[in-house]
Amino acid sequence: MSEIDTASRAAFRALLDTLHDIDRRWAGAEWNLLGAADVAAAHRTVMHLLEGGIATCFEADPARPRFQRIVSPTRKFTGDNADAIYHDAPVDPAYAYVVRGRIDGAVYVSLTVECGAADGGMASRTDGVLNDGGFDVDAAGRFEIRLGGPPQPRGWLALGPEATRITTRHYYESAVPAAADPMRNAALEIERLEPGPPPPPPDDASIARAIRRVDRFVRSRTLEQPPMVRSTPPPFVSLVPNQFPAPVPPGDFGMAAFDVAYAMAPWVLGPDEALVVAGRWPRCRCANVSLWNRFQQTLDYASRPVSRNRVQTTCEPDGSFRMVLAHRDPGHPNWLDTEGLPYGAVFWRFMLPEGPIETPRAEVVPFASIARG
Repeated sequence: MSEIDTASRAAFRALLDTLHDIDRRWAGAEWNLLGAADVAAAHRTVMHLLEGGIATCFEADPARPRFQRIVSPTRKFTGDNADAIYHDAPVDPAYAYVVRGRIDGAVYVSLTVECGAADGGMASRTDGVLNDGGFDVDAAGRFEIRLGGPPQPRGWLALGPEATRITTRHYYESAVPAAADPMRNAALEIERLEPGPPPPPPDDASIARAIRRVDRFVRSRTLEQPPMVRSTPPPFVSLVPNQFPAPVPPGDFGMAAFDVAYAMAPWVLGPDEALVVAGRWPRCRCANVSLWNRFQQTLDYASRPVSRNRVQTTCEPDGSFRMVLAHRDPGHPNWLDTEGLPYGAVFWRFMLPEGPIETPRAEVVPFASIARG
């Protein structure tokens, strides 16, 4: 029997070719992978990306959007966060929408407009933001926001001509990482204000387009991202191990919030070394620090102390703190567990900061020099 040629078959085979290229190039020496552990971690990341592309892009329809959770304890990519729950949905500036949801105990909630992501690719820039200071919340913690359509004085976010997706952020400061807490539920929904007729049944062309979006999602986050040491990083990123840049706002950097300051640097530690980080939380809505592996995945926040927010941090009487990155528990109250990884990234977030932010200072010390207790 002869093979039946279809657009969906061609798209599916292109996705397989992408996965083959990722395995051959991205999961290897071309992207500076240093051994079997790095290769295995790369393959795990690709599986997470494939799941993310299917969950958020395969059935995406801006005429009938639905919010999907972007990352979770078992689906991690592009710098997720233990203290935040993110959702996104496709939008089209030709339509207007209403978003409903709950604050759900979060200390910061926002929506951002992402451009350039209609085909599943990485957002090219952030075009607008509305945080909880700009919309009303009722006594039960519920809110309603309009997207697009005629401007409104509050609870409204414009959809510019290049708008493609809406990203929501719920940030928490609690003792248990919110992203691992099954009781958290923002109950988000998005509805087109003038709904059209039911969608046509899926066909060869629409399924091919959906597969191509998944392909683009995975490719844009792997083969289209150069190794960090071969790229020009944004100003909040340091390429110098164990040395943080001054925290700064990201501007319109894709998938970033306007009202936040970031700072990131790689850690590099030997088996009997630790990184002691001194700093002070600024006046801000919320703040945290997270450990990522080299593929911008958070470490296991569901089981290990790999991130800290202000509630989880033990501070000195003057408000300062010391955190200790180490491969095993040093007995310090602010231990950050590297999971034994010799290198990774430390990422700081400061939401709605007020005034200057003290740059965290880091020093590599012998693990044995850290007092227990």
